[in-house]
Amino acid sequence: MPKKFLRRHLPSSAKLREHPHLSWLGSWLINPQIWHLHRRAVAGAAFIGLFCMFLPIPFQMIPAVFLAIVTRCNLPLSVALVWISNPITITPMFYFAYRLGAWLLNMKIEVSVIEITFEWLLSNVGTIGYPLLVGCLICGWVCGVSGFIFAHLAWRLSVARQWRARRAARNSRKA
Repeated sequence: MPKKFLRRHLPSSAKLREHPHLSWLGSWLINPQIWHLHRRAVAGAAFIGLFCMFLPIPFQMIPAVFLAIVTRCNLPLSVALVWISNPITITPMFYFAYRLGAWLLNMKIEVSVIEITFEWLLSNVGTIGYPLLVGCLICGWVCGVSGFIFAHLAWRLSVARQWRARRAARNSRKA
């Protein structure tokens, strides 16, 4: 992961500290370790963000912020990756997680009609809750581990490419 690209697209720590909705975090946002862009922080943030995006709860960013602060991973990246699950993508993601959980638990899929209303969710939470939770945790874990590995590999490839470019430039200056 190139640092320049991430620095250009992620908000600065001062900008986030001034945000009115984040003022309650106060001194936790001052910790410089959650703003650094290095391989461990970026890979950890990828795991946190991709895992938390599958949590079947509202305000998935709150656990992502908490986990990023506790583990000292990059806070803006972990929160940004949670936004993959948005109102457009959340329905297919959770439906897939429900189907996966029901298949793994060897349960019959009992939902024939899905309505995106709070009343429907409350009336069906008993039948879909456990398979949905199991499926979401498994999907979150798989996505998180995949993101962690991808971030490590992308970072390593980026560094190797920079080393090769420096070596080529040094060799061309010598010649």
